[in-house]
Amino acid sequence: MKVKLFDESHELDLEKSINKFIDEKDVEVIDIKFQVAITTSGEDQLYCFSAMIIYN
Repeated sequence: MKVKLFDESHELDLEKSINKFIDEKDVEVIDIKFQVAITTSGEDQLYCFSAMIIYN
């Protein structure tokens, strides 16, 4: 069993990264854990979309 971590600033980028990994590696996905973190910097909101894939 192995894990792969992903971290992107936009949810569509995270989706693309995960799909690319699964397609290129042809892995058996056991589970995917997803998390969103939000913070502010002045008037801006900053997002961090991350995921961990557990696979064989």
